Amino acid sequence: MSALETMMPTPQFADLGDVRLAYYEAGSKKGVPVVFCHGFPELAFSWRHQLKALGDAGRWAIAPDQRGYGLTSRPEKVEDYDIAHLTGDMVKLLDHLGVEKAVFCGHDWGGIVVWQMGLLHPERTAGVIGLNTPFMPRGPADPIAVMRERLGEEMYIVHFQKPGEADAALAKDVAKTMGFFLRRPLPGTGEVGAGFATERKPGDPSAFPLVNILQMYDPAFDPREKFLTDDELAVFVDTFSRTGFTGGINWYRNFTRNWRLGEAVEQQVKVPSLMVMAELDAVLPPSAADGMEAFIPDLEKALIKGSGHWTQQEKPEETSRIILDWLGRRFPV
Repeated sequence: MSALETMMPTPQFADLGDVRLAYYEAGSKKGVPVVFCHGFPELAFSWRHQLKALGDAGRWAIAPDQRGYGLTSRPEKVEDYDIAHLTGDMVKLLDHLGVEKAVFCGHDWGGIVVWQMGLLHPERTAGVIGLNTPFMPRGPADPIAVMRERLGEEMYIVHFQKPGEADAALAKDVAKTMGFFLRRPLPGTGEVGAGFATERKPGDPSAFPLVNILQMYDPAFDPREKFLTDDELAVFVDTFSRTGFTGGINWYRNFTRNWRLGEAVEQQVKVPSLMVMAELDAVLPPSAADGMEAFIPDLEKALIKGSGHWTQQEKPEETSRIILDWLGRRFPV
């Protein structure tokens, strides 16, 4: 049996209209459920430890493969991955489950989704937990244009806007790609993500040129520590070998569209919220969460030391403990 079969509940499916959504469910169907939203390039499997921990604690926990990922449908149109569709899927999932409200917990891109649940669907959102990903209010200009100017054409989010190019580069050797992503940070690394705010001078190389880095990457010389077993890594490799990366990359191709869609949306999350920061995240450092209180009146923060970007898998026990502690105080069963 694969790690997916031994470490995850049996997948279930919800027909949401334009997609057939796969989801995994644990625990008793009591109290407010917690819906875990994964990031890129990840899967519902990324939340395996939290599903078990919440289930063992008598909590109702749900983790979907979101649209474009895993066992869920992968629509062809890029605009089918905008924030209206991504949050709409979560609303339809609640309808499928017969649930009025849920706490939404998201990591990486899933973090963007769950904060937007608080803005776009507050009537269905009991609370929000951001893991690594802070609330980012709508800016005054198109974010892709800003990133292109400040960070360069090869910065990965800007590069992702080119149809098919990054998709092919990541899919060329899926084992190499996933092995590159899913590692712990090097000891001694700090808030290098703060470099996102640094202005580049004309002629400077692009920041975070992921595709170029991946092409030069040799796993045999990677000093970073692994946090997945071979069987766990195989779940990601096997899945993305089957699905490719286009579904997930299409989320990035909606940054401009999402910015336009958010023009009239009040930037206030008015539900109980928790921001869990990871000390060593290279892209979303703890400092990225500074100032969130101005947009989220009911906010708690917690810091997980020694963790890089893949917090719920690098530090699963501490992540689950922090989530359960907050839930116990704010949403007792």
